[in-house]
Amino acid sequence: MFNDIGLLEVLTIVVLAVLIFGPDKLPKVIQDVAGFIRKIRDFSDSAKRDIREELGPEFKDFEFEDLNPKTFIRKQLENDDLGLKDIRDSFDLRKEMGDVADAVNGREEAESVAGPAADGPVDLTKRAEKSAPVAAGERPPFDIDAT
Repeated sequence: MFNDIGLLEVLTIVVLAVLIFGPDKLPKVIQDVAGFIRKIRDFSDSAKRDIREELGPEFKDFEFEDLNPKTFIRKQLENDDLGLKDIRDSFDLRKEMGDVADAVNGREEAESVAGPAADGPVDLTKRAEKSAPVAAGERPPFDIDAT
C-alpha cells in the first residue's frame, strides 16, 4: 500500500504531525489512529467470516481477492477444465495476422486458403482517380461509401 513512500516523505509527515499536534498530544493521536485501524481490520475480518459462513460449504475455496477481475480471469485460465491450454497453444497469432495481411494485399497464399474467386482476385485498393493528390485550394472529393 505504501510501497512508493520514501524516507523524506515519512520524515516530512512526522515533522508536520509534531507541528500540528505538538509533542505532548502526538503519542495519544498515534494510539487513537492505530486503534481505529485495528477496529476497521477486525470489522472487515468479521464481515468476511460472516459472508463465508452464509455462503456455505460449497464456497469453502472462495477468496475475496478472486472478485478482482484480473485475479478471477487468471484463475479461470489456469484451470484447464475447458481445454483452453490446447487452444491457446495451437493459435499462432503471427501466422493468422500474416494470412489476413496476405488476403488484404491479394497475394497467392490468401487465394489458396480462401479458395478461388468466381470473377478472379478482388482488388481491395482504391481507384487511382480517387487517390490522386488534391491541388492547393481544391476541395477533396466526397466519398459516399465512407460515411
